[in-house]
Formats: sequence, structure tokens, C-alpha cells
Amino acid sequence: MDKKSFDVVIVGGGIHGCASAFFLARRGMRVAVLESDYCGRHASGVNAGGVRTLGRPVAEIPLTLASSELWHQMDALTGDSGGFVAQGQIKVSETDDEIKILQERVALLQSHGFHHEVLIDKDAVHEIVPSIASHVTAGIWVKSDGFALPYRSVTAFRRAAQANGALVLENCPVTRVNQSGSSWQITSSQGTFESEYLVISAGAWSGKIAAQLGESVPVTPGGLMLMVTQRLPHFIDPVVGATGRGLSFKQFDNGTVVIGGELNCGIDIDEAHAELDFSGLANSARIVSDLFPFLEQISINRAWSGVEGFTPDHMPVIGPSLTASKLIYACGFSSSGFQLGPASGRAVSELILDGASQVDISGLSLSRFTPGN
Repeated sequence: MDKKSFDVVIVGGGIHGCASAFFLARRGMRVAVLESDYCGRHASGVNAGGVRTLGRPVAEIPLTLASSELWHQMDALTGDSGGFVAQGQIKVSETDDEIKILQERVALLQSHGFHHEVLIDKDAVHEIVPSIASHVTAGIWVKSDGFALPYRSVTAFRRAAQANGALVLENCPVTRVNQSGSSWQITSSQGTFESEYLVISAGAWSGKIAAQLGESVPVTPGGLMLMVTQRLPHFIDPVVGATGRGLSFKQFDNGTVVIGGELNCGIDIDEAHAELDFSGLANSARIVSDLFPFLEQISINRAWSGVEGFTPDHMPVIGPSLTASKLIYACGFSSSGFQLGPASGRAVSELILDGASQVDISGLSLSRFTPGN
């Protein structure tokens, strides 16, 4: 079978792979995206949809702020808003000790020159979220944050990439990658591809692909869960998180409430399957009823799970390989990569076309996992 030649082959059709393809194709590169299932099947399409700059590690902040700007331009950028709404995100405290945690967080960011997270008192929290429990003591507020529809957002980038000439192949698992001379050879179920550059953005499977090249990329597969309630009258606009316990809580226009936040579960990576853990879901439901007591008797209509890739420090790897030329990684997003998708894709395109990202991603380099760092 004849080889198909491209400037860039991207392994993985999640939001990072599709956004990378879009930004590369828009600048004239011949791009192919090879997705083993369908685009957005795993972490990118089944997450809670949070578009969150709130609570990011310092090393991620330049990228998350750049991505926030792109989310606000999403409709003009791709022709589809992805369902993005900027209704704000808030992280609340429930004790005086947790207020101190929030104060220290804001002070840390300000010491680095970042002012997007605003500390607010109890009265301001209850003004923004009137229905929250009375014991809540304070919060951190980011007005420009919000949420989007994950699968729709992935699809928006996929379609925009295709409109700019990118080839997107689904049901196309990659079985082998190797570098021969100045080109990459990528063997897949739909033939062999050749390219000058290779991007590995395959989520939980990225480490396995990198291992074929003799490079250690510490991405460990894990499972995450979400659940959605019955429809309710409108009672909340922003996304709510908690300081002392895992929570991601939002209400959609149709009245349903999506509940997530650190809901881990077991997986079968060979079958690409994450198994629901109902004890974990029950614990999350208790957190919700503590913060919103009037929801205690509502029904959960559905729960689902997805497979994600985690790094040891729960920050992504975005940047070039340490051992191979013209190889870029964008993986290990550790359950918080959805919001980073637009700026991550643009950064990948800049690494390939310009030799460096305009946004500082130095703290996300694979080199941080080498001995001595």
C-alpha cells in the first residue's frame, strides 16, 4: 500500500489533537489526524466541560489565560461556540481554615503577577450563588470562566480543521511509529503515513506510544466519572467548586445539573473502558447536598465514565521530545485539560512552525521529569 505523505501527523483526535490540526492547517500545513475511535470519544468528549482558569498550578497559568481568550473567540475562530457560556466559576470555603487557604492562594498568584482570581467574602458568595448553604464562609471568583459542551467543542475544532484541508481519520488505531532518516513512519489500521513532524496527543495511551521510541513519558491511565440529575427550575449560573473537597457543579439551560470533581474510578485500559464506582458517586452526592441542602431528594438520571491520562504532578506535557527530532507531545492533562485545548493546539502549531510557543509553556516540558529536576 502506498504511503500517504503529510507535513504533520497527529496521533489522537481529542480537543488537543483537533485544535492542533486546526491551527496548523490554517497556516497551510498538510495535516492528518489519526484517531483510534472517534474524535472526542474519551477524556475530551466526556468531561464536565469546565472552562476554568480558576485553581490552576502556576506553571499552567500563562497557557490557561491564553486559552480563556480563545474560548471567548470560539465562534469567530471555528464557526461554532462549542456551547461556551461565560457564567463564571467560584470556589467556596466552608471553614475559617479554608478562608486562609483561599487568601494564601490569591497572594501566591499576585506575587507572580496574576490577578484573575478574586477573593470575595461571604455576602458576595451568597449574592452570586443565593441558593448555597448558609455555612459557606468565602470564595474565589473568576467572572470570565464558564463551561462548554465537550463533544460539540471537539467537533467544532475537527470541522474547522477539515475546512482548512486537514484529513481526519477515525477508527484508525496507530500500531507503530518510528523515525527513518528525516521523516516519521506511522503504521495504522488504515495504511502507512509519512510525515516530517509527529504530534503525540493520544491521552491515556500517549506513554505507550512514546515507549515505542524508547522515551519515558510518565502518563498513567485512570478513570473519571460524572453524573447528571433530573431537570430542575433554574437556580444557579456559575460553576461551583469546593476548597476542602472535590466538587464540580453546574446547571445547564435545560435544568439538569452535572456533578463531578475528583470522581476517580477503575479502568481496563486494553478495553478502553472505565468502570463506574457507585460509592464514589454517592460521596459526591453527599457533598452536593451539604452545599445545596434543597437538592437532597432529587434523582440522578445518568452517570458515565471516561479514560484519562495522568502525570505525577497532574500537569500536562506540552513540548518537544527530549530524544527525537520533530516530535511534539501534548498529553497528560490529568482531568483538567479541556479548557487548555485551544491554546494547547495553538502552542503545538507554533512549536512546529515558529520554533517556540508565544505563551510560556516552559514549566510543562517533559524535561521536568528527568533526574535532577
